[in-house]
Amino acid sequence: MADDRTAGTAASTTSGETTPAGILRERLSAQTATIAVVGMGYVGMPLAHAVLEAGFTVLGFDVDQRKIDKLNTGEVYLHHLGEAMHTDLAASDRFAATCDAARLDVADVIVLCVPTPLGEFREPDLSYVIDSTRMVAEVLRPGQLVVLESTTYPGTTRDEMKPILEETGLRCGEEFFLAYSPEREDPGRKGVTTKAIPKLVGGVDATSTDLAMLLYGAAVEQAHRVESAEIAESAKILENVYRAVNIALVNELKLILEKMDIDIWDVVDAAATKPFGFQAFYPGPGLGGHCIPIDPFYLAWKARGLGHTTRFIELAGEVNAQMPAHVVNRTAEVLNDEGRSLRNAAVLVLGIAYKPDVDDVRESPAAEIIDLLLERGANVSYHDPHCPTFPEMRKHDIDLVSTELTDATLTDADCVLIVTDHAAVDYDQVGRSARLIVDTRNAMADVTSPNARIVKA
Repeated sequence: MADDRTAGTAASTTSGETTPAGILRERLSAQTATIAVVGMGYVGMPLAHAVLEAGFTVLGFDVDQRKIDKLNTGEVYLHHLGEAMHTDLAASDRFAATCDAARLDVADVIVLCVPTPLGEFREPDLSYVIDSTRMVAEVLRPGQLVVLESTTYPGTTRDEMKPILEETGLRCGEEFFLAYSPEREDPGRKGVTTKAIPKLVGGVDATSTDLAMLLYGAAVEQAHRVESAEIAESAKILENVYRAVNIALVNELKLILEKMDIDIWDVVDAAATKPFGFQAFYPGPGLGGHCIPIDPFYLAWKARGLGHTTRFIELAGEVNAQMPAHVVNRTAEVLNDEGRSLRNAAVLVLGIAYKPDVDDVRESPAAEIIDLLLERGANVSYHDPHCPTFPEMRKHDIDLVSTELTDATLTDADCVLIVTDHAAVDYDQVGRSARLIVDTRNAMADVTSPNARIVKA
C-alpha cells in the first residue's frame, strides 16, 4: 500500500514545463499524477478503482473511519461491487486511504464524490459539496485540478465552488483548475464497469476541460468533451428527469389500468415490440436511489429562482411520490377482501433495497412503505438477503432485522409484500408457501401454479 506522503507532487517535473497547467498536463499524460477521491461510497470506490487501473496513484478519502479501515485491509463493505474491487485497492502499492484531509495536499487532482440530497422542503442540500470544497480550499495549491462528480443543478461548479476556491487567492484557469464530470454509476448492473460507461467532461474554462479530459480519457473508454461545466451538469439532470417522467407515466397508467383489470406489465411488454419510438419503462412501488427521486427537484428549484415553473417535472414527482401510499392502500384492500384488517396483520416485506441485487437503500420506497404499514398498525417484518439489518436513514427510524425466509415464515404471514425483486429470493417457494402476495415488481410472473393469491400493485 502506498504511503501517499511520499507520492510525487505537481512541483516536480522532468521537462521544460513550468506553468501549473503544463506541469499537471505532463503528469496526467504520463499517468504519474496522484488522484484523490473524496467520498469512498457507491460512486467514489468504482472511480478510484478505474483510476488505479489506468496507472495513477490514488488516495481515497472519507470522513468515516470504519470505511478507511476496511479500505486499507480489503474488507468488503459495498458487496454489490464484489470482493475483487476491495482487495485490488488494498493490495496495490499505488493506493492509500485516509480520514486526514491535510493529506489531500499531495494530490494533483481531487475528485468530489459526495451526496447531494434534498432538504426538508425538497430544496437542494449542497452542504456536502460546500463543506468538501472548503476542505479542499484548505490544501489548494497551484497545479491542482478539482472535479465535482455529484449530481446538482446547472451552475453549481462555477457559482458555488469556484468562489470558495478563489478565496485562497489562487486564480481559476491559471493556477488551479475546475471541472464537472457527472457520475453515471448503476449499482447492481452486471457486466458493465465504470471504465466502460462513457463520461461527460466540462470545465469552467477550456484549460480545465483539457486537463480533466486527460484524466478521464485515461481512466474510461469514452470521455466526451462538452463546452462547459453547465452543459455537463444539465445533461446529467436531463438523464434523470427523462427516467423520472417516464416512470411516472407508467405508474399513472398502472393506477388507471388497475381499475380496468388490465395488467400494466403486459401492456408495456406489448408496446415494447415496436422497434422504434418507444422505450420500455416499468412501474414500481416508488422511486429509489440517489438520482431519480432527487435530481429533478434540483432543476425545479433552480427554475423557480429564474421565475419559471417546471410543471411537467413536478407533476411527475407527485405521481411517483404517491406510489408507496398506493401500495399500502392496495395491501389493505386485498387483506380486507380476505376478511382481514391491516391492523395487527402480519405483513412480510420482501426486499428493502431500492433496486434488485444490491444493498443500497438510499431513498428506497421500502422505508416509507414500512413506516406507513406501522402507522396503520400492521406487524411488519422483512427479508432482504443483501440487507441483514435495516440501516440508519435520515428520514426513517426503523428498528428491524432481516428474517430468514422459510416455509414457516411465509405461511405465518397474512400478506407477503414484494417491494424489491432480488434474484436470490426463491419465488417458487414464495408462491408455494404464502397465502396472499402483493407484488409491486411483477416478480411472480414466471411462477407456475402458485398456491397463493397474487395481486399486483
